[in-house]
Amino acid sequence: MLAMETTPTCNLHFVFIPFMAPGHMLPLVDMAKLMARRNVKVTIVTTPLNALKFSATIHREIQSGSPIQIQLVSFPNAEAGIPEGCESLESLPSMDLVVNFMIALSMLQKQLEELIEKMQPFPCCIVSDKYISCVADIAIKFKVPRIVFDGTNCINLLCNHNLHAFKVYESVSDSDKFVFPGLPHRIEMRKSQLPKLFKPGPNQKFNALRERAQVAEAEAYGIVVNSFEELEAEYVKEYQRVTGRKVWCIGPVSLSNEDALDKAQRGSKRNTKDGEVDCVKWLDSWPERSVIYVCLGSLNRVAPKQLMEIGLGLEATKRPFIWVLRGAYRSDEMERWLLEERFEERVKERGVLVRGWVPQMLILSHGAIGAFFTHCGWNSSLEAICVGVPLVTFPIFHDQFFNEKLAAQVAEIGVSVGAESAVHLGQEDNFGECVRAKRDNVKEAIEKVMGEGEEKEERRGRARKYGDMAKKTMEKGGSSYCNMSMLIEDISQVQLLNQS
Repeated sequence: MLAMETTPTCNLHFVFIPFMAPGHMLPLVDMAKLMARRNVKVTIVTTPLNALKFSATIHREIQSGSPIQIQLVSFPNAEAGIPEGCESLESLPSMDLVVNFMIALSMLQKQLEELIEKMQPFPCCIVSDKYISCVADIAIKFKVPRIVFDGTNCINLLCNHNLHAFKVYESVSDSDKFVFPGLPHRIEMRKSQLPKLFKPGPNQKFNALRERAQVAEAEAYGIVVNSFEELEAEYVKEYQRVTGRKVWCIGPVSLSNEDALDKAQRGSKRNTKDGEVDCVKWLDSWPERSVIYVCLGSLNRVAPKQLMEIGLGLEATKRPFIWVLRGAYRSDEMERWLLEERFEERVKERGVLVRGWVPQMLILSHGAIGAFFTHCGWNSSLEAICVGVPLVTFPIFHDQFFNEKLAAQVAEIGVSVGAESAVHLGQEDNFGECVRAKRDNVKEAIEKVMGEGEEKEERRGRARKYGDMAKKTMEKGGSSYCNMSMLIEDISQVQLLNQS
């Protein structure tokens, strides 16, 4: 564990309020840990079931002397029409409840106000996820600077900003490509790959909630990003220039999990018993950089027919792989196919299928992993970048197509499978049996990363180089370390001005 800083911090108290979904919660909790290691008092506010997912690691931080704590608010299940026991996005029984979930978050305002009002010392700053927009009103009420946490990166922020500013996508059809205006690189995308906010649906409540989140983000004191400047320096500078916003890149925050236990338990409320780390032991039997790791996110909203094609593409490579199916969308259909085709029996000598949670950080950092077949969620992408593992990219929705461009085109550490359209959350059935990448595409992309040849060696070399950069940026004197220092100093100055 990183040593605690001894620098006095003027009685600073930061409050962190994460959005209840793994891709948002895990990095904000990691950031809270890093902040507390600078001898700043930190409070993480969440609901009871969400706290279980990270309470073990926070307890170890407290035992080491870190000034960090968890405070709880109750999730308004009944009031929002959400079943009891569902307190996070991935626990919803249906994506039809996403609007209810967002409304539930806005209902937390009164509880959050009552909790913050009693805090000692009184908070000097609130760091909240951009999707919990009610925090904007709380910060105004208590005259506390609010920093928005964005779970993505600066290429995503700049692309979104420029799309809103120039609206070039409005004059093209879904299947047409267009060039993004005002970017440091020439980047083309299809309109069908853009986030849903550029093609809002008929649900007026959801659209209103999204617009409120955008306004709240623009009104914030600044924005903190889980990325590092060496990875996307030109995008950091350009985003700051065109928006005039304060931006602090303080990642990759996952590197706060240094020991094996923190890596193994990250994102899980369970103990790492019962065979959950068997796949790590299995990796020990394979040569260095020989295994493909496949995971399509905590939500895994990929249709069975597409998963089948991915499975057949993996089989065709004749390479060893770990494939995390987790609670796959329409998983009963996928399980029936696996059984009828005897897929697991066919690949049992070199393939492992996992239905539950896995210690992803431990797996990716294992020397046997040679490639990560990913949905391009930013947390997953960054975890691979940190350990120098190249990517095979299969984005699904939201910011994931921008992340693919960063990996495959800007950093040149990934190869695209060729998905040409997004499948937005809750709209999976609209795509029917559409297959966005055939087994041959899957095999070809994997071979471009795993195979032999100068180009492939250079890509692997670049991935290792970015992995080294990621570690150095978090060390004392590194860019992300210094940005965290500047953030603390900035808020310290605001507090001094408020007290004078």
